[in-house]
Amino acid sequence: MTFQRTVPVLIISAVLALTLASCHETPALTPQQAEGKHLYEVRCAHCHEDNDLALKKVPPNLHAVFNSTKLPSGAQATDADVRHVVLAGKGMMPAFNGRFDDAQMSALLAYLHTGLR
Repeated sequence: MTFQRTVPVLIISAVLALTLASCHETPALTPQQAEGKHLYEVRCAHCHEDNDLALKKVPPNLHAVFNSTKLPSGAQATDADVRHVVLAGKGMMPAFNGRFDDAQMSALLAYLHTGLR
């Protein structure tokens, strides 16, 4: 292959590689989702990610929780049902009523809808 043929092939290969790489980038979080991520990390991940309390019954993984029609508890996977579980508690999960205002709860839900990226 000559130099004149090699350069265009290399350029096309580089452009294709960059294009494919950008297809796999995770979209940036909105400000509301970013606030929800912070709230999740501070108030939820402690049990749902880390289980650093060494709970005998490990809380459910919340990644992609809205990708199913049902929550791990069996309730419908809707914003209203998730809001209810978070605020009222369920089973071993304590109630968080009074710890989230409406804006924070909306932010948390917005973040959960991202699949926890």
